[in-house]
Amino acid sequence: MAALLQLNDRDNVRIALQKMPAGAEVEGLLILDEIPSGHKVAIQQIEKDAAIVKYGQVIGFASEPIGPGQHVHSHNVMVHTFEREHNFGSRARGTDFVNNPATFEGFHREDGRVGTRNYVGILTSVNCSATVAKAIAAAFSDEMVRSEFPNVDGVVAFTHGTGCGQNIDGQGLTMLRRVISGYAVHPNIGGALILGLGCEVNQVPALLENQGLSHSNRLKTGTIQESGGTRKTIERGIGMVKELLQEANRSERKTAKAEHLSLSLQCGGSDGYSGITANPSLGAAADLLVRHGGSAVLSETPEVYGAEHLLTNRAVRPEVGEKLLERIRWWEEYTARNGGEMNNNPSPGNKAGGLTTILEKSLGAVAKGGTSDMVAVYEYAERQTTRGFAFMDSPGYDPVSVTGQVASGCNLVCFTTGRGSVYGCKPAPSLKLATNTPMFQRMEEDMDINCGLIVDGQFSVQELGDKIFNRLLEVASGSPTKSESLGFGDNEFLPWQIGAVM
Repeated sequence: MAALLQLNDRDNVRIALQKMPAGAEVEGLLILDEIPSGHKVAIQQIEKDAAIVKYGQVIGFASEPIGPGQHVHSHNVMVHTFEREHNFGSRARGTDFVNNPATFEGFHREDGRVGTRNYVGILTSVNCSATVAKAIAAAFSDEMVRSEFPNVDGVVAFTHGTGCGQNIDGQGLTMLRRVISGYAVHPNIGGALILGLGCEVNQVPALLENQGLSHSNRLKTGTIQESGGTRKTIERGIGMVKELLQEANRSERKTAKAEHLSLSLQCGGSDGYSGITANPSLGAAADLLVRHGGSAVLSETPEVYGAEHLLTNRAVRPEVGEKLLERIRWWEEYTARNGGEMNNNPSPGNKAGGLTTILEKSLGAVAKGGTSDMVAVYEYAERQTTRGFAFMDSPGYDPVSVTGQVASGCNLVCFTTGRGSVYGCKPAPSLKLATNTPMFQRMEEDMDINCGLIVDGQFSVQELGDKIFNRLLEVASGSPTKSESLGFGDNEFLPWQIGAVM
């Protein structure tokens, strides 16, 4: 394998695939600075203010002259505004659907959707009912549930820190209600209890009416105040959960087409290898899922900033592309009024791994979305209404973003990481994709697939994409992921809190 990787003929930098000492001559290039693995080195003279090009795209501008062999990173790269072309639909090409779609074994629901897991969920309307919800869930260990209700994966409390002190007509409460509703009727939830306090802004009856929900054998509600206090609510809640477990246990896995799979595309703890290995491999798997009739949802709006033109060019209609740009403009205004800026990224960990600017990070991040047409752009936690590749607006903070994707209907999660993020997401199983072999070997108990095998020369991007797709089918049919085996998922429910707290 080459020691330096150039991704596009237009690039004026290469990526070091191993640590390069100063003074070494590598592939005809004299290395002037020490270059950490995954970082960039200039391969030609780059004058001050000239564009730094990686992936054939601009990732920043030189803040000082940079000579061949010099380290290209935060110390000599800056970001400023420049125009990008948005040719809506110019790369939309339709979908070449497979003749014999793949199948998996899932839980068929009354609304036609299919779950990959079968949980009973306890959802809270407000933070004030969180302790009681957790106490109810604690009465049902996973071992007890699986021994008495073999078709159920467990009981989980989805608690949060808001639900009151909000504008009753505001965007924050609207999004919270979408999240709670999306989880309550999620295909991976066999039964749900919505628990409130009784005097909060997010009243349970109003929540049900607002979201078109009604009581059933699979959906029950209660409040602490009308139940008579904490102890009585816990006792009553345990009784209701037992009824929900009996109802959920009636479901059994049956064969379903892959069109019923909706995949959350996520990355966290990214590094210089993310856009080279794990992200494009996940993109290949997402394309394959779309060809089999399924869905894939990209998110994290601040982390496609600067690469949004690569998505709008794939929009099936101009209004789809324009909706993404409208969300970008909203984020620019939102960060400005809060004293921030969209360029306040990557994180320190990202930079240590070789990512220099938000543009570079975004160009690697959008690779998770593959090459399929973009059929829709959703607001946060908005219910998915069409199959195919779509974008959902969300923050870049992974737990908040995935919570919205799951609420929208995603029943699987793929999470790429270069630094080694540990993450799980009940009720949707989460596969972890490592970007590099050293980290995979160091954290093998947490990582499901090693995409570093691409730079090791053992697999191509498409071959890893095929492997990810096949593993997704196994996981959808019940095979546990590493994060599930480690018990992750009880603490990652985190709805987006937005607006004034009053």
